[in-house]
Amino acid sequence: MPNLAVDLCGVRLRNPLVLASGIWGSCAETLVRVARAGAGAVTAKSCSVALRLGHPNPTVLAWEHGLINAVGLSNPGAAAVREMARQAKRDLSALGVPLILSVFGGSPGEFAEAAAIVAEAGPDLIELNISCPNVEDEFGLPFALDPKAAAEVTAAVRRVWGGGLFVKLSPNAPNLVEVARAVAEAGADGLTAVNTLGPGMLLDIRARRPILSNRVGGLSGAALHPIALRCVYELSQAVDIPIIGTGGVSSGADALRMVMAGATAVGIGSALYGEGEAVFGRILREMEALMAEEGIASLEEIRGCAYV
Repeated sequence: MPNLAVDLCGVRLRNPLVLASGIWGSCAETLVRVARAGAGAVTAKSCSVALRLGHPNPTVLAWEHGLINAVGLSNPGAAAVREMARQAKRDLSALGVPLILSVFGGSPGEFAEAAAIVAEAGPDLIELNISCPNVEDEFGLPFALDPKAAAEVTAAVRRVWGGGLFVKLSPNAPNLVEVARAVAEAGADGLTAVNTLGPGMLLDIRARRPILSNRVGGLSGAALHPIALRCVYELSQAVDIPIIGTGGVSSGADALRMVMAGATAVGIGSALYGEGEAVFGRILREMEALMAEEGIASLEEIRGCAYV
């Protein structure tokens, strides 16, 4: 059988598939279910220092080419997530599946405070969500659009967290490589690329108005995949740190494309919408079959081969 194990900043994953931060990471039971279904690592839903209600429904909409969402970063607060993570860690450790905790804030200090709180749960990695595109009215331009701002957030968290630190970047950034280099210099150990694209909008013909209560939301799913792939391709040539390639991955072929573009691991998010956690097992089987067919013994053989 092909070897699917990977290493993320010293954290071993039995396979490269990572549950991306989102609504499937809201509780310990769901994280463990996803791990048992085959995920190599799981990421909890992003949290802030204080409880946040997010946007009113409707917040998630499926369309022909993916999802559009404006959940609005709802979460119970970092202290509650810390306790949830402690509960999840017990079962995840027994399964050999690492836990990634994701934080966000309105300032570098808020990011650092949230990270310090969740760090008490002993996550394997912490991810900084600096790139959500559907809360600009409340938080202003995402930090991911400005190299200096992104670096300030990274440096603030680096001062309170000595473990593996990933920064989630935005496909909207016109200077994506500059942002990546800035966060790497500020102490990031890895990148998650990318968050949702947008914001975008869909209209209800009969109601003659936007469908989402927030009017606009971030685009994910199949339509995002070629853009995410290009981002990973560019980033992997610009910075020498691991990348979790995320965006529209729904098949074994998609996952292998991410690795060929330079990703170390591969995030899965929107594909769970229609299939649930079973998507992890299916994608793994498809990866193994394709690798066997192509005579690929390990992911290391093909990582970054698209630009070699």
